[in-house]
Amino acid sequence: MQQLQFIETILYVSDQQASTDFYSRLFRREPLLQVPGMTEFELAANCKLGLMPNHGIAKILRDQLPHPASGNGIPRCELYLLVADVALEYENALQCGARLIQKVTAMDWGDSVCYFADPDGHVIAFAARTGQ
Repeated sequence: MQQLQFIETILYVSDQQASTDFYSRLFRREPLLQVPGMTEFELAANCKLGLMPNHGIAKILRDQLPHPASGNGIPRCELYLLVADVALEYENALQCGARLIQKVTAMDWGDSVCYFADPDGHVIAFAARTGQ
């Protein structure tokens, strides 16, 4: 896609402040933006993660899709983050209170990956390339 200039993934969350606190600890950085209805973290030069309260997106969705709160705790997406030191991120995620899904495991696609869930059940994977 030649028109693609920037990537922002937005997670719908039940408690914006609790999720902001969680991701601030997980990413070891403060958000670039924090206003009622949206928090944004810069993950890379061309990538941000946004946190939007369920009730905020529900106003936009109206009756066209189910209310996002009906999916709380159900895995609805995965953030797959390539990192330099997967063991370091594994330990940090544990310290931040992320719910462990799978310890660091060598996967058949060539990455070593650990999986966690955030407070809303979104899946977070920390991965390091180990070869094919």
